[in-house]
Amino acid sequence: MAELKYQTHHGMTDLLPDETRKWQALEQIIRREAAKFHFEEIRTPVLEPTELIVRGLGQLTDIVSKEIFAFQRGDTNYVLRPEMTAPVARSYVEHRLDQRGGTQKLYYIGPMFRAERPQKGRQRQFHQFGLEVIGSADPIADIEVISFMVHIYQTIGIRNTRLRINSVGDLQSREAYKKTLKAYLKPHLPSMSELSRTRFEKNPMRILDSKEPEDQPVIEQAPLIGDSLSESSREHFNMVKKLLDDLGIDFEEDPYLVRGMDYYTETAFELISPDLGAQDALAGGGRYDLLIEEIGGEPTPAVGFAAGMERLLIACDELGIELDPGKSLDLYIVTMGGSAREWAVPVLQQVRGMGLSATMDYQGRSLKAQMKDANRAAANYTLIVGDHELARNRFTFRDMGASEEESLSLDEILERMQKLIGEGRTQDKA
Repeated sequence: MAELKYQTHHGMTDLLPDETRKWQALEQIIRREAAKFHFEEIRTPVLEPTELIVRGLGQLTDIVSKEIFAFQRGDTNYVLRPEMTAPVARSYVEHRLDQRGGTQKLYYIGPMFRAERPQKGRQRQFHQFGLEVIGSADPIADIEVISFMVHIYQTIGIRNTRLRINSVGDLQSREAYKKTLKAYLKPHLPSMSELSRTRFEKNPMRILDSKEPEDQPVIEQAPLIGDSLSESSREHFNMVKKLLDDLGIDFEEDPYLVRGMDYYTETAFELISPDLGAQDALAGGGRYDLLIEEIGGEPTPAVGFAAGMERLLIACDELGIELDPGKSLDLYIVTMGGSAREWAVPVLQQVRGMGLSATMDYQGRSLKAQMKDANRAAANYTLIVGDHELARNRFTFRDMGASEEESLSLDEILERMQKLIGEGRTQDKA
């Protein structure tokens, strides 16, 4: 084989049919469960203005400072979107979704891009799904998002999870905490990482998110934001905890949980699985009451979460969870000879017109090869036709699951297929 001339970019992968079936099954579950919670899908472009992402996520976040794919077209700077909350917020403002009335409950599924070092479960092009509840400051909105996050993983079969929560406070709380934190950090700065020293002036809370080894002893002894919460933030967080208790959702308070984006306010949360080792994070999110105003909209409270789909699929594999799309091929027409192949073309269209899935061989292969192909496609039924069958107008109709076959006319076969539709025995096996 000649040396490959073109390959995927480092950190980006092709999803081939055996894999996309799992993805389709996962997407089907997400869409079905989102509909139960009355969330509506939103789709945004993969290109966004650089300023939107910088203003939304924060100049000193790892994503903005290290990981965005940025380029210029004319006088405008763009990035490939690294996450979806800022784009959804931009869409909310641009299209005046507030005028639809009520709280907007949106979900998304799509590709994101970050120029980070590729590793298992972390690619430069990756996929996320998530929810955004926009327009409500009520702790009940926080619970709607958190409960869906927990619910979707339980539905998929990942039940051994831990919910970690914290409050990063409102603007008043954060400003008070920044002063306390800076006073604590200042004498330690000479021994801390260069990145933390950079963050000290503009956003000292980002230091708590540092992974640098030299920063950890200082972070472990840092004052807690809970001690700086305003009365309203304390009440909000207490209500979130009460509602979680009411729902029977177990949680752990993590006073150092601040999340990776600057737009978070009030409640922050993560879902992890202790069964997954070091790569235990499944999903995370929080409230972002200041973001929409920051990017030019009216003051609008909001809360959401995002989850990595690659990470979720890896977790399913490691935990032995089979994602069954519940789909198979209804009919495979096995043809022997040119006349049979010509005959099969309009028959395929008839069957498909009935709402069934159907295909045939397009290479003139042997009977054995076609039957093998039908098995690989998980065909429910095969119709075998050759010159002899055409002359008699009697065809072998085989039930692949029961390993039974009959000799039937085409009208009888179509009638049988129509009956199977009524019994719900075709296409969807779930």
